[in-house]
Amino acid sequence: MEREIYRVVTQDSKGQIVTRDFESLDEIRALYTQRGVDNCSMKKELRSKPLFNGLIGPMKEGGVIRYESPAVFEKLTQQWLAAKPIPRGHKKEI
Repeated sequence: MEREIYRVVTQDSKGQIVTRDFESLDEIRALYTQRGVDNCSMKKELRSKPLFNGLIGPMKEGGVIRYESPAVFEKLTQQWLAAKPIPRGHKKEI
């Protein structure tokens, strides 16, 4: 069986994105408090993965299980929305 990699993406004090990879959930549990487990994901490989206070996730990123801080999630979502083409016939709200 292939080992899982867990990725935690946060921001440093300057707003730069910091990515750390972990080989076990115990390493993440040492840094964040577990608040439950994901029991409703549509992706079976994410079901029963832990939920952590202060992190959004789990989410699938290729072969990696990813967690993000709320600030990173918001920043990346805004970047994604800005890059997404506007469908014809729709006006972009400002």
